[in-house]
Amino acid sequence: MTQVKNAIKDNYNMMLLNDFLREEIKESGFHKVEISKTPTGTKIALYVTRPGIVIGRKGSGIKQLTEKIESDFGFKNPQISVEEIQKAELSPSVMCNRMAAHIERGTAFRRATMWTLNQIMEGGAMGVQITVSGKLRGDRSAFEKHTQGILPRAGNYAKNLVSEDITHTKTSMGLIGIKIRIATKEKLIPEFQFNKSSKTEKEEIAKTETEQIKTEKEEIAKTETEQIKTEKEEIAKTETEQIKIEEEKMKTLVTLEEEEEKLK
Repeated sequence: MTQVKNAIKDNYNMMLLNDFLREEIKESGFHKVEISKTPTGTKIALYVTRPGIVIGRKGSGIKQLTEKIESDFGFKNPQISVEEIQKAELSPSVMCNRMAAHIERGTAFRRATMWTLNQIMEGGAMGVQITVSGKLRGDRSAFEKHTQGILPRAGNYAKNLVSEDITHTKTSMGLIGIKIRIATKEKLIPEFQFNKSSKTEKEEIAKTETEQIKTEKEEIAKTETEQIKTEKEEIAKTETEQIKIEEEKMKTLVTLEEEEEKLK
């Protein structure tokens, strides 16, 4: 029973720490936290999109964070390391926080959902599913699911390929829950990948001019999107700045509700 109690206590502390870091280092784009206990102390690895905000000037930010974690959660000699994630669009927690911030600032939930779907798929995801629940448009609670791409639902493939996160946001109507599930191509199981040895010589030789043109266009499009993303990252130093930039671009997005009003 003692082992079970310790496991429950550790999981509960992990949940509290995750919620604390989600609010404490929100501006840095919090992704996840990993804890490993060593004889000398506790190693805490933070994965964020902007590590400079967590570290602070001359390490002042990370010192304050270690003191808070040690006093509030009781970790012995915590040693925090900060690592940067390359693609924020493939992180469910980052995209959940951004979508929640858009809804809090008054953006319609469907517009925020469609924008988040497009951003995740443009970021290189294999599939995505966004579930929004709560008092969305009236007094009665409801939920909506929006899916795009390929997303395994169950089995071992779903465990390996899909990552998910849940967050809640307060609005004038009430509490709204957001759940995002993302399937990434980087975690593809070898069964999904094609072996070069199975290809025949004819398939390797038979590359038409149209295929070459398509590949060239795709490479050009990738370079252009990468340049746009780098420009965005240079401009947006914090998550609030990123959300403000996205709000201006979100106005150009046409939703189904607007198309229905035009047809009327």
